[in-house]
Amino acid sequence: MTTKKVITVSHRGTKAHQAEVGEQNWAGDSYRKVEQDSLKKAPKNTVMHLGRGVRTTTAGKMPEPPPRPSTEGMTRVTNLGTSSRASKNKGTKN
Repeated sequence: MTTKKVITVSHRGTKAHQAEVGEQNWAGDSYRKVEQDSLKKAPKNTVMHLGRGVRTTTAGKMPEPPPRPSTEGMTRVTNLGTSSRASKNKGTKN
């Protein structure tokens, strides 16, 4: 695990301080892996609430999520539709 120094802003943007942070896994493929690992560790009869809490299922019946497809090279519209660029999304890394 590598750490790096970042500037953290607080108090409505009036204060800033340096902090060392490690690997952040709250988005992307790393978050997906963390969620799959925690689901595998959960007992199979654990009740999971889905959607907005209106559907339920057990952890043993949760399907494997499909891999995220690559959109590399496709056109991505930006700036409220006034410009575009080629997408760099390579999909799920396995």
